[in-house]
Amino acid sequence: MITPFPSSHPHNPWLAHSVRIQRVTQETPGVATYDMAFDDASVAESFQFLPGQFNMIYLPGVGEVAISISGDPGQRGVVPHTIREAGNVTKTLARLPLNSSIALRGPFGSSWPVESCVGKDVVIVAGGIGLAPLRPAILHLLKHRSELDELTLIVGARDSSLLLYPERYDDWRAKGMNVLVTVDRADESWHGCIGMVTAVLDRLWLRDASKTVVMTCGPEVMMWYTVQTAIRRGIPSAQCFLSLERNMNCAIGLCGHCQFGPEFLCKDGPVFCFDRVASRMKVEDL
Repeated sequence: MITPFPSSHPHNPWLAHSVRIQRVTQETPGVATYDMAFDDASVAESFQFLPGQFNMIYLPGVGEVAISISGDPGQRGVVPHTIREAGNVTKTLARLPLNSSIALRGPFGSSWPVESCVGKDVVIVAGGIGLAPLRPAILHLLKHRSELDELTLIVGARDSSLLLYPERYDDWRAKGMNVLVTVDRADESWHGCIGMVTAVLDRLWLRDASKTVVMTCGPEVMMWYTVQTAIRRGIPSAQCFLSLERNMNCAIGLCGHCQFGPEFLCKDGPVFCFDRVASRMKVEDL
């Protein structure tokens, strides 16, 4: 069976660890993956995270931002984060040279339900940079591919230049994942599928919808319609999971910025079963 993850080790949520930017990989315009290496060897060896969890990245004198971990949960020493330039912290981070020292605290939050996927079909639906929080789950499930039935990734972007990790798709296919790629608009160089990820999901052959797990991350409207499509196809809503990542400031539910009805996305999420948040996802300004 899929080996259960160890519980997140007890840690002081306010304690920040020193890390250095070991490598930067430009992914798409304005998006890069930062491999962050711990300065303390003991922290590097002991740091563990669950697929779907996030860290708080702190730049002294600038601020702090919540970023999902995008690397392999089994890897030690280096923690990758795929980050889009959006605000003060991320734009400053993009200008830092290699080997710059910054701070990291975490991991925080809930995780993708990879342990409950044994013997089931798994459909992962990602839109744009939403593939980054799903990548740890993909890497973990591929390591345990023989314990799953069908494993499918549907990934989409506005155009082909915005597809995340395209150089990985063939490797994932070789390891047993069905990777379906679509774009909203295409130029003459694109020969693949054109359309929304929901349209691809709507056409996807399902071996047994009642034994299918869906994980999705991307714009909230995309996730909403992805789950609606899944439910219409017969997949139980209790087996649909999504990651809500917005307004997280402190990571421990203290500041209240990420309150979502009775939930605090930073400590109750970011990964939720759809049933838990469905009634609030269509409420404007919540």
